[in-house]
Amino acid sequence: MALPTIDETYFTTFLVDLLNIASPTGFAEPAIAFVEKELSKYKQLELSRTRKGALVARWEVKSDLPPVALTAHVDTLGAVVKEIKSNGRLKLSRIGGIQWPTVETEGVWIITSKGERIRGSVLIDTASGHIYSGAGGETPRNDAHMEVRIDARTTSEKETRELGINIGDCVAFDPRVEVTNGFIRSRFLDDKACVANLVAAIKSMAEAGRSPERSVYFHISNYEEVGHGAAAGIPSDVAELISVDMAVVGDGQESG
Repeated sequence: MALPTIDETYFTTFLVDLLNIASPTGFAEPAIAFVEKELSKYKQLELSRTRKGALVARWEVKSDLPPVALTAHVDTLGAVVKEIKSNGRLKLSRIGGIQWPTVETEGVWIITSKGERIRGSVLIDTASGHIYSGAGGETPRNDAHMEVRIDARTTSEKETRELGINIGDCVAFDPRVEVTNGFIRSRFLDDKACVANLVAAIKSMAEAGRSPERSVYFHISNYEEVGHGAAAGIPSDVAELISVDMAVVGDGQESG
């Protein structure tokens, strides 16, 4: 019997909404909650959270076959505030393996401990050609030279702190989501596209009145980008764990 058809419109809408939720590792709760709310529509699923905050959806069926688990993650690359410089700008520590040249000039949101969102841009500290001449092209794109310039009138550490920004605040890079001619172009398709695939498959199966041949756990993890996403929280009765991740494609280049 053929599998039910995936609702591509639903898949795209869900994915775009998920991509637009800032969720760097350690700050992925809004994305987890979004997926949880969507999966709560299906009575076939039993939802729970792990101690680390990951979402587990269990679709139980009567079968002699042992359960399997599919895992995908909603957390993304990002950064935290490492230092507030004397000129009011921010030094960052990267979360995961983001490469500085790929986010130079990118817009960011600084998410404070109180949940406020403050806008800024990532630039090198010698960005102005009028001031530094050709030095900007020679400046290494690394932790020492990349900074966030805040969209606020601040020229000192004191003024920046008065905005509510502190060491350890989350910094989320713009995903730049575009949908054109059926193609979805965005940062962080790794691995939100795979989460959307799982959710869309669940929807199609449930609405068609179909069930898997064995019990299945859907494990939506929130710490993959720092190396321990599905390292915990997998139920003990699982016979096989399948990671649904698009981080590496055929030519060995990282995607998303």
